[in-house]
Amino acid sequence: MKMSILFSLCIFAFPGFSQGRVVGVDEAGFAECNEFFYGETPPEGFTESFHVKICQQYNKEPRFATLYSTEDKTPLYSAFKYTKAARRGEESWLVEPQIDDPGNDLEEMVHEAVAVGSVNNLGANQALTTDYVDSGYERGQLNPSSLNENDFQLATYTLTNAVPMTPSLSKSWHKDVEDIVEQALAPHCENGAHLYLVAGAVPSSLKVKDKVSIPEFLWLAACCDAPKVWSVGFLKRLNGENSIEDLSVEELEKQLPSGAHLFKSNCGGGSQSQEKMEAILQTINQIQSEEHVVQTTAGRVDRHMNYQEKHGEGSLLKRVAGIVAAPFTKLLRLVGYVLVEVVRYTCYFLWYVIKQLSNTAMGGLYSLWNGVMSYGKEISIVLVNIPRDVAKVAANIVMGFVRIFQNTLSLIYRILSVPIGLFLHIMVFPLDTFCAIPIVLKDMAAGVAGTCSLIVDATAAMMSGFYYIATHLGKKFVPKLSSDD
Repeated sequence: MKMSILFSLCIFAFPGFSQGRVVGVDEAGFAECNEFFYGETPPEGFTESFHVKICQQYNKEPRFATLYSTEDKTPLYSAFKYTKAARRGEESWLVEPQIDDPGNDLEEMVHEAVAVGSVNNLGANQALTTDYVDSGYERGQLNPSSLNENDFQLATYTLTNAVPMTPSLSKSWHKDVEDIVEQALAPHCENGAHLYLVAGAVPSSLKVKDKVSIPEFLWLAACCDAPKVWSVGFLKRLNGENSIEDLSVEELEKQLPSGAHLFKSNCGGGSQSQEKMEAILQTINQIQSEEHVVQTTAGRVDRHMNYQEKHGEGSLLKRVAGIVAAPFTKLLRLVGYVLVEVVRYTCYFLWYVIKQLSNTAMGGLYSLWNGVMSYGKEISIVLVNIPRDVAKVAANIVMGFVRIFQNTLSLIYRILSVPIGLFLHIMVFPLDTFCAIPIVLKDMAAGVAGTCSLIVDATAAMMSGFYYIATHLGKKFVPKLSSDD
């Protein structure tokens, strides 16, 4: 299914809504919404043909990006940047006409009632409000509206940003995400100015009204690129609605479809700030501990109130007694909370001490083991090299004797070559002398002939010169005779 349609998100309840862009799966990114991804690079590994990329826009400005599954009728993830926390506004849910009927005249996000009469196959590729009615499930936002303000918040109320959640799960999920982002993540990322968030859901085989897939679990991934790079992931399972697990992004990716990579270069790779991560995780643990205490206290109060209503203990006297006892009750709760915190931090301190001692002991054992292994390795190398060194020494001794013998023979040859050479030169001298006589005579004859030839040439040259002079003088001094004479 290939769609590349630019349409306005003009809602009739909110006339300012405009433009949400649906991008086909064969396109590289989310068009203008690539700015909501770290490094402007969308997650990898979500490549099914029924995955549709949506650039959610409002007032002609991009607000967040969504990858939507037309088979499960739920979003797989929504990517956004933290803007500013705000109170949740009034819900006004919308649908995307272009997902079900690309050829219709409605190129805008509208209410379902407006689309019923003009969109063919409405609900064939997306969830509708009627799918949630009397189902026991709510439309739970992946990109919570409370983490946005103004136009950004209004843009989150679209069914392409919602998955089925039970009321308790929806409340717990949004509170966990809000607390973690506002109290733990944003303060360590320039108050959220550079905080990239991706919230998603993994569909299960269970469906609401055999149409909309119920999530197997929910997840959240965060990446900060200033002032120090760090990333962290969170996972919330449906069988533990009151707890959310913190884990690394790499561990979170293992829980997602095979080949999933959420951030470009793993959001800094191995250069992440461990100091930041420890501070963030400590804050998250504190948030979860406080939430557990609050939930426990609230449960006890609810049970007490139910007991009073059940046994008719609502008399004025008891109410007055309750008002008088309220400060003492709150004081006892405060004391109990303080004691719980003291015990908790004492346990943390003991665990830290035990951890440090164990790390020190393990470090010492590791160093000792490394020393033993290094010593054994060096001894093994020495023992292995002994035969080779002995062979080298023996070879050098043999080569030394060979060189001594060679030098001795060379010395004897040089000593004997002197008298033998002299004797040979003496014996050869007469022969060389007699053989040289013809050559000397030949050279003498050639010299005499050359001398005679030189004399003849000189005489001829002299006679030629005298003749030239006489002729020249005769022509100059003897008068010319006329023709008449």
